[in-house]
Amino acid sequence: DLGGCDPDHPWMTQALALRDACREAVAHAGLTAVNDCFHAFPVLAGHTTAGITGVVLLAESHLAVHTWPERGVVTLDVFVCNLADDNSARARQLLDALVRGFAPQRHKLQMIRREIPAADRT
Repeated sequence: DLGGCDPDHPWMTQALALRDACREAVAHAGLTAVNDCFHAFPVLAGHTTAGITGVVLLAESHLAVHTWPERGVVTLDVFVCNLADDNSARARQLLDALVRGFAPQRHKLQMIRREIPAADRT
């Protein structure tokens, strides 16, 4: 969760700029983009900007990003599977690159490690 982001940063309101940045960060982290979808919301009455929701589908799982330029807020979710390889470091590299790119004044990181019980593994 990022706060204090510059509302004029292109990634906050320009879907193609955010898409390109996300795809580049995914590739640089050594993850595999399968597809993506980025949606720029229309500006509502009484507002001057509108945000973006985007997702990059990864062979390893997904990256989701949501921007609220009117509040200077961004949420980033990076989810990776670790079935064949441990992708934790790649996920962290991806997240760190996007955090640096948004240059927030503050951010909060939450990490959840999910485990598949041995009996449920195939």
